[in-house]
Amino acid sequence: MSPPGYEARRPYVERARAGEAVLFELAWPRQDGRHREAEVRYLPRRGADGAVDGFHVFVQDITDRKQAEAALLSEVTQRTRERDRLWETTNDLMGTAGLDGFLKSVNPAWTRMLGWSEADLLDRAFLDFIDPADHAETADVVSRLAAGETVTGFLDRVLTRAGERRAVMWTAVPDPGTGLFYVVGRDLTEQRSAEEQLLQAQKMEAIGQLTGGIAHDFNNLLTGIVGSLDLMQTRIQQGRTDAIERYARAALSSANRASALTHRPLAFARRQPLEPQPTAANPLVTGMEDLLRRTLGERVQLELVTAGGLWLTLCDQHQLENALLNLAINARDAMPEGGRLVIETGNTHLDRAYARQHAGVNEGQYVCVSVSDTGTGMRPEIVARAFDPFFTTKPLGQGTGLGLSMIYGFVKQSEGHVRIYSELGCGTTVKLYLPRHRGGVPPETVASGLTDMHRAERGDTVLVVEDEPVVRDLIVEVLGDLGYTALQAADAGAGLALLRGPGRIDLLISDVGLPGGLNGRQMVDAARLHRPDLKVLFITGYAENATFGNGHLEPGMRMITKPFPVEALAARVREMIAGID
Repeated sequence: MSPPGYEARRPYVERARAGEAVLFELAWPRQDGRHREAEVRYLPRRGADGAVDGFHVFVQDITDRKQAEAALLSEVTQRTRERDRLWETTNDLMGTAGLDGFLKSVNPAWTRMLGWSEADLLDRAFLDFIDPADHAETADVVSRLAAGETVTGFLDRVLTRAGERRAVMWTAVPDPGTGLFYVVGRDLTEQRSAEEQLLQAQKMEAIGQLTGGIAHDFNNLLTGIVGSLDLMQTRIQQGRTDAIERYARAALSSANRASALTHRPLAFARRQPLEPQPTAANPLVTGMEDLLRRTLGERVQLELVTAGGLWLTLCDQHQLENALLNLAINARDAMPEGGRLVIETGNTHLDRAYARQHAGVNEGQYVCVSVSDTGTGMRPEIVARAFDPFFTTKPLGQGTGLGLSMIYGFVKQSEGHVRIYSELGCGTTVKLYLPRHRGGVPPETVASGLTDMHRAERGDTVLVVEDEPVVRDLIVEVLGDLGYTALQAADAGAGLALLRGPGRIDLLISDVGLPGGLNGRQMVDAARLHRPDLKVLFITGYAENATFGNGHLEPGMRMITKPFPVEALAARVREMIAGID
């Protein structure tokens, strides 16, 4: 009896008997009706005379292998089908391109999105479909791909057949050795439009919060200023001068607080020009004790803890004072039933591990000034937003939401670090870390009021360029009283004419923002071509970073911020003319 499937194998058997080696596969049936896959080899067998007298049969079960191959084939087929479906249906632009500047293949999304046919896209250089303003960047990307670099997050504007521009974000991967690269592009046009609309809405909301909060605070301050001046005028008309000085101090106090209020948004944006100088934090803190006690009231116990051997730091002293006052006011508001406020100074070191955990922090030595209260504390989500501009937990119209953001801006601009530690129901600690300064001791405090030390010595001449008549007249009058020869100009053109003349000018005092086409800095740059050693004192409400190179003035330039006490202006003029740094 022949084995199963013998008739089907007869041709192979005959070929083996004829001396041919044969390999074939067959299904080997089983008694249960199932079958196994087998690989059969017939090898001819030769006798002593060399003639074929039979054959050897080798059978190997390949059922598992065939099943694995079938499964793999099915998976490949399925993935190919999925890839083809993705290629056909996705809205992303997919394709291949060559380093020769032409597309080689594109999926249907190109036609759906851009309106170009596949023939149009493949027959023309791909730069023809890109906004000319983006050609240089696109060429740079192609060069990077040619060097074997994968490029991600590249944005350019692609032209549609209708002449529109679509913002597309690309990922491109080179195929080494082929001169090709694969591209995938996602249309971000609508997303970017929505983001711009959201940003505009957020700006408008922020402006509303800013104007509401600042209007509330500023109107309170104006009430103190106007009320004090009214009373001064009334007392002068009555011939009563005994209380004039008290009213003048009240008006100046409100005016100084108003000045600090206007600087808050600028400090957060890091546009407020700082005047860093070597600062000893201990005398600064203790010098604020009376002001802080009056601000906090009788219900809050103030405690100052100053460390011995405290290092110097380099910062704007007025901004540090303003920061401490803001923190004290916040602490007072967090303790409506009273409590304890501790201001503490100390030396500290932020190590590398701490710097790695906190972005923007540099390892090194710092002077730490901490303000701790026993108030209501803050929830973690409030702490996380505390430095956001315009964010406040106070009722509408009772705060600008800029106090902590101003502190954040000041500390960051001083290359320092600030942290808030708070626990609900237990209180809050705010720590200001200001970098250690290894230079000399702080300068002496300028005496209050105009004195003989402010007077001109050698008939010095000062040019004042200021477009606001009231400010210009005030400065000129103060300089005249101190013995200076004061020249004046209302705009950059008139000021530049005097600077290009032959007369003596020992110091230029100029506003930054001036009418007539040139600002104060541009006028100075032009004037220094004729007077390279010209000394300049800028007066400004605020200065753009770009105007002064990230807040740093060139040699021979100083700055004073409006509003300023006349004695501070007089002291600065005397120092600059005398060459005192």
